[in-house]
This record gives sequence, structure tokens and C-alpha cells, in this order.
Amino acid sequence: QVQLVESGGGLVQAGGSLRLSCAASGSIVSINAMGWYRQAPGKRRELVASITSRFITTYADSVKGRFTISRDNAKNTVYLQMNSLKPEDTAVYYCNTIPSWVSWGQGTQVTVSS
Repeated sequence: QVQLVESGGGLVQAGGSLRLSCAASGSIVSINAMGWYRQAPGKRRELVASITSRFITTYADSVKGRFTISRDNAKNTVYLQMNSLKPEDTAVYYCNTIPSWVSWGQGTQVTVSS
């Protein structure tokens, strides 16, 4: 069974940066489109960044120009570099395939203080 483990979250001031990592137990990263999702309290989970098997990236308008998604197929890992963080970026961040067919991991909490 494939598992996803997210890490790298934390508490940061507005304007700061964080780098999230998502390690997969199987070689799904190299053959699937992968995405970073987030869920803020009281809100639905949303896709914020994606990367295809051909390294084509897309971003939600709310994070465009501030977040960068990347992948290391050899390490079965997906990353999310988050710069210029805003309080509205506060959420639990998850990674998954696109569409999301792997069981969700525990996520990693990102809290941005103003």
C-alpha cells in the first residue's frame, strides 16, 4: 500500500518561507501527476500546486508567483517551496496524486502569523 508522508511545516511570520516535503513509499512520484493540497479550518480542501510526469507545473491564483512545486523522482519525493507567506496560507498541507487516489497522509501544519 502506497503511503505519503508530509513534513516541513511550522510556524512562520508573514513574509517568511517554508519548504514542504512529501515522501512516497512507492515509485508513484515518477509516473503520476502530483499535487499539493491544503485545507484551512472550516474550508474545503483545495489544490494549490501540481506537477505532471513531464514536469509541467500549475498553480492556484492565490499562490502563483510565491510557491514552487518540484519533484525528485529518484527520491520519490515532491517539494513545495513557499515564499512570501501570508496569514491566509495557514492550513494543513497534503500531497497526493492527481486525481487523488492514494490514502491521504497526516498532512503538515503551516501557520503564518501576522
